[in-house]
Formats: sequence, structure tokens, C-alpha cells
Amino acid sequence: MAQKAGLKLAPAEPFSFDALTKMALERAGRPYAEPYRPAPKVTAAIDYEAHGKIRFRNDMAPFAEGPGGVYPVAFFHLGMYFQKSVKMHLVQDGQSREVLYSPDYFSMPGDSIARKLPSDSGFAGFRFHEANSRTDWRTQDWLAFLGASYFRAIGDLGQYGLSARGIAIDVAAPEPEEFPDFVAFWIQSAPAPDSPCIVHALLDGPSLSGAYRFEIRRTTGVVMDIEARLFLREDVHRFGIAPLTSMFWYGEYDRPQMIDWRPEIHDSDGLALWTGGGERIWRPLNNPKRVITSSFVDEDPRGFGLLQRDRSFEHYLDGVNYDLRPSLWVEPLGSWGKGAVQLVEIPTDDEIHDNIVAFWVPQKPAAAGTSFDMRYRLHWFADEPYPAKTVAQCVATRIGRGGEPGKPRPQGLRKFVVEFAGEVLQNLPKGAEPKPVVSASRGDLSYMFAEPIPRTDRWRMQFDLTALGTDPVELRGYIALDGKPLTETWMFQFHPTAT
Repeated sequence: MAQKAGLKLAPAEPFSFDALTKMALERAGRPYAEPYRPAPKVTAAIDYEAHGKIRFRNDMAPFAEGPGGVYPVAFFHLGMYFQKSVKMHLVQDGQSREVLYSPDYFSMPGDSIARKLPSDSGFAGFRFHEANSRTDWRTQDWLAFLGASYFRAIGDLGQYGLSARGIAIDVAAPEPEEFPDFVAFWIQSAPAPDSPCIVHALLDGPSLSGAYRFEIRRTTGVVMDIEARLFLREDVHRFGIAPLTSMFWYGEYDRPQMIDWRPEIHDSDGLALWTGGGERIWRPLNNPKRVITSSFVDEDPRGFGLLQRDRSFEHYLDGVNYDLRPSLWVEPLGSWGKGAVQLVEIPTDDEIHDNIVAFWVPQKPAAAGTSFDMRYRLHWFADEPYPAKTVAQCVATRIGRGGEPGKPRPQGLRKFVVEFAGEVLQNLPKGAEPKPVVSASRGDLSYMFAEPIPRTDRWRMQFDLTALGTDPVELRGYIALDGKPLTETWMFQFHPTAT
């Protein structure tokens, strides 16, 4: 066992995923009990600034020197936003030992209010640092589990961004949203750089309990194979599998006038879908005036994800690296059957709020007493892992006043210009005349055409929409040649009052 001098561990006990599953099932059969919250008044006073000054001591980090693992583990302290105690265990050779909390594991200012916490406070979460063979491992981490069931990893551009979580319960549903917690972790560092780290987690919340197994590989980005065995103790209205959470304030097509000096601010700019039928869909994100839920019905989807496609630094112009934020792709493993990818967009007036959620909702009712066994793979990279080879990708959406230059611009007339890029558009036969195929849920379409964009390798699909009133308009379009799509399908929800 990777014990460090000064790190206190409980006696070893046998551990397995099946044993954890049994634990979750038994817990689901009992009334829910909230995790331990030590000294709530004290943790509530450990704000963002104070929490940032509390650091886990590197000399206490398990797997910092081996044997047993190449990726050191550091634990997070409790704070204002992470007030529930989470149990931590180290696993090696099928044996588990709980890490017993001590304030001595952390360095903090002498006047830190955290020093008033009781000695049994526990941890808030943990993270993996880069391989202990690297000289900079003490300052570089690549994966973190912190807060409720949230976790995140860096992509191949070396930057954190959006998050995933274990489960989403009643997001934008008639019932209040529920945030189940990972209440305990069992951590096994990779024995070699090309081997996976294995993390198990026990999930618990008012409506369900569950056992999770994460097989995590540190490649150029991060790849996670996840199995979740879930047991419901209460009915759930909206049961979100493989949820992704991100931030979208504004992009090139909906920037409010003079609200901020930066051209764009977002962790992700679109939802990508690869349907069970093979269609590729790109849905640019919105920051709506009210909460909006969009549903994309499917059967056995091949994948979906929240992506950051715009990689131009000049489109952000700040120091927080939005151009480097990872994309996150969900790849179902095995048959997921019928259901829908749902996208929830929540109004925000700042970049500090995550306001975008995407997840899979099975058609099977999430009723008390039922269980779900879901397997999927998460890819944390700059781009989706399986890009389409036969159609071009959407790379920009632009909206402006409709009509033709020099002519009157009628009320309610909006122009849409959608840009696509890909080899299929660069290799068109001589004389080919691709055409746009566009539909709208309401309103009238006009002035529609497709053309190459000068001095680039892109094509654009352009059209005007006349739609009075305030109801959203669902738009759908692509560029085709002789009836065959040359591009993925662009879908957009236009809110007339938002422009």
C-alpha cells in the first residue's frame, strides 16, 4: 500500500466493484441520510479566496514516489462550496484502506478559519497529478473530482473547462433539481504510465444510490470508461445519464451590445450529435431569456458531446484560455435503446455560472425500485474523437439584418449565414453547384443560396427568415449536391426577441 510517512490509514479490507454494488443496493433500500457536514458555520466562511490558500502537502501525496502508482493523489479541503465530507480510500491488490483525515495534511495561513474545523472533518474531493517522473508534477494536475458528483479533466490542449457528473436528476423539471453526491471514493493509481487509473465511487442522493467504476487513461488528453449501476429509491421525472455541464455566455451570433469587451465568452459553443441512424448534427448553443429544454429523440446513439470548435485566440482575447478549453464526447458502450439527448440552456449574465447541461434520458421510466446499468466512454480532447469523413463540419453561425444591400430592411427579417469547412467541400467536381436545404418550424424563408467564401476553404449557407412574434423558431439546414448532403446538419433555435 502506498502509505506516506504521516499519512494515517485504517486497516486493510477486501474491496471489489461487486461489493460496492451490493453496498449501493443496500443503501437504496434504506431512507436517505445526508452526508456529514462538519461545523457548517466554519465551512461556509471558507470562501473562494480562503479555500485557494489551503493546499494539500505534496510530501503527503500517495503515489508520489511509488511503489504502487505513477500518478500522485492530492486531496481537497472542505470549503464554502464543498461542505460535505467525502471518504477516501486507497486500493492496491484488491485491498482497500481508508485515508483517515488530519488537518496536518494541509498547509494554510496561521489565521485561516479552517483551523477551527473539528479533527474528523474529512475531505471534499481529490485530484490526480501528472506522473511522478515529471519534475513539475507538484504543480500540474490532470483530473479532479470535487463537489456533488462533478468531475473534470484536461484535454490535449492542457486546459480544464467544462465538467461531467455522475448523474443529473430533474434538471429543469417541475420538481426541484437534486444533486446526488459521491460520498466515498476508492482510488488506485496506474502502475505504469500506459496503464489506467481505477477509481470507484459510491453515489447517494434522496432519489437513488449507485456504484461507479472509472477506468481512466492519461493519453494526450484523458479517456474514461465508466460503468454505473444505479438503484432508485424514489421516482425521477427527468433521469439524465452521462451529464455534461458547461458555460455559454455569448458567441459571434448573439453578443449583446457593449456588455463585455471580449468578442466571445464560452467553454463550449455547440452540441454535437451522431445519431443511431448515422446523421451528424451541430446545434450551436444559446443563452436564452428563459430556461429552454430541447430534446433530440434517438435509438442507440453513436455519441454526443459539448464541443469547443472555435480555437482562434483572437475570438476571445483574454487570459483564461477559452480557446484551449476541452471538448467532451460521450460514446455509449453497448445498446442504450430508445431515449433522447436533452439539452438544457439556462439564462446567465456572467461567465462564472455554468448554464448548459446535456445528457441522455432513457425511454424506460425511472421509477422507484428500478435499476439501470449504463456503460459509456468519455473523451476529453480538443475535438470529437470520431469526426465525420463524408460531410463537412459547421464552423460558424452568424446572424444579422435580413434583406439585400441598398434595399429596405423589413421588420422581423433576419439573415443567417452558416459556415462549413471540410475536405468534401474542397474536392467538389468542376462546375458543381451545391444547394442549401433549409426548413423552419414557422415563418418564411427567402434569399437562399450556398457559395464558397473568398480567400478561404469554407462554404457558407445563407438565407433570410421572416418570423414575427416571440415564439422560438426551430431551424434546420445543410448543403447538398444532387440530393446528397455535403455537410452535417445545422440545427438552431432562434429567439426573435433575443436579437
